[in-house]
Amino acid sequence: MPMFVDTSPPGQCIFCRLVAGEIPSAKVYEDALTIAFMDIGQVTPGHVLVATRRHAATLLDATPEEAAAAMQTAHRVALAVRAAFDPPGLMLLQANGALGGQTVAHFHMHVVPRHEADGIAFTWPRKEPPAAVLAGYAERLRAALQSGTRD
Repeated sequence: MPMFVDTSPPGQCIFCRLVAGEIPSAKVYEDALTIAFMDIGQVTPGHVLVATRRHAATLLDATPEEAAAAMQTAHRVALAVRAAFDPPGLMLLQANGALGGQTVAHFHMHVVPRHEADGIAFTWPRKEPPAAVLAGYAERLRAALQSGTRD
């Protein structure tokens, strides 16, 4: 099946329309900040999407409260997936931007039950830079955190 890519403008994306009740969905859970619903492109049975109710294109556009609520909802849904589908593994996936693999520009997380031979391939080219390089990366991040990034 080809990958779905939503090119709708902000506020009119498929998830905004779903939150507004303009299109049907198989809702699993909702609260003041989040909504969880079955992905129409089930990777494995029980594949759920958790999204913010307010349109935030990526994690970086979500408020700290929305980001925390999304993780709390994902945790709650993951427990339900385990109880309902008994998968031997579970994957949480959250992508940002087209190069990050995001196909709907509305912050969301995938809760995906995993099974032996389920056909999901998730690999990347692991690199092991020297400790000094890692220390340099850590210093850059500490400086960014101290410079007042939104928390």
